[in-house]
Amino acid sequence: MSLFEVIMLGVALACDSFAVTVSNTFVYANEKRSRLALMPLFFGAFQGLMPVAGYFLGGLAASIIERYAGIVTLVILGFIGGNMIKEGYEALKNPEDAHEGSESRLTIVQLFFQAIATAIDAFAVGVSLRAESVDLLSAVTIIGVTTALLCVVALILGRKLGKVLGDRAEIAGGIVLLIIGLKAFLS
Repeated sequence: MSLFEVIMLGVALACDSFAVTVSNTFVYANEKRSRLALMPLFFGAFQGLMPVAGYFLGGLAASIIERYAGIVTLVILGFIGGNMIKEGYEALKNPEDAHEGSESRLTIVQLFFQAIATAIDAFAVGVSLRAESVDLLSAVTIIGVTTALLCVVALILGRKLGKVLGDRAEIAGGIVLLIIGLKAFLS
């Protein structure tokens, strides 16, 4: 596998992380930059680590993980996305109540589950990396760094989109997460 192919693989794997980062950025528009900066780290790390797991555990668990990956992704992202839609709808319905007392925060737990959900397909990539006899360390480093860089771009885009969408940002973000979950389920 050439360097170009590994980079393109990294870009392909990063697409879900990119979309979730955009969504999180405009949903959590008032979040501290330090918290938002965790997204490229989490998503890049998980996109890099899951192929390692697939590389070493692929023969043992690949068929099970591949069979249930879509369902797990749909459940995780569906729950988070559904919650975002519900909260966004309530905020639109009662704007004076929406911002009283509770400021929505992006938690480490949310990031952890989002990172897992967006990186499940990278496990299967690890199985194929073993079959291709690819240098694992180089490949997963490129995949992880590519994901992190694309998530930095997503942070910038998310800020701009959030300003355009205004109060509808949370609903839009929830819809994006649901679409990603459905796409994973149907693939």
